[in-house]
Amino acid sequence: MDLKELYRDVILDHNRQPRNFGALTGADAHADGHNPLCGDRLTVWVRLDGERVADIRFEGTGCAISTASASLMTEAVKGKDKATIEALYRQIHTLLTQHDAPADPSLGKLAALGGVSEFPARVKCATLCWHTLNAALERSAAAVTTE
Repeated sequence: MDLKELYRDVILDHNRQPRNFGALTGADAHADGHNPLCGDRLTVWVRLDGERVADIRFEGTGCAISTASASLMTEAVKGKDKATIEALYRQIHTLLTQHDAPADPSLGKLAALGGVSEFPARVKCATLCWHTLNAALERSAAAVTTE
């Protein structure tokens, strides 16, 4: 099995069986996100322990990339502090927007999102959850859009 096939399998698995899917009762913050270009909509809830994300969940409707990205993101950020999450987002953004950017091995399953860079129109699908998480962490009342 080649690396692209493995990454495709990870995306398909997280789309079919998203992790951390559903509302989070007792959340400290949440934010809503929308990608008007393809209709992706999601809500991200977080429960914080100081600066650390103690729990995170999401729900919504969207394309396979959007759902898989949100699922992968929730697994990756749970237990991490805000500064670590921001650094992780910068790595993901580079991976998604710079064609042929090498995936840092520390990204683990998140590296599967690297193939999205070949489809620039889908980058917003993959980053919607990250922007929505950022709004939740900032406790921003404004809805996030990728317009």
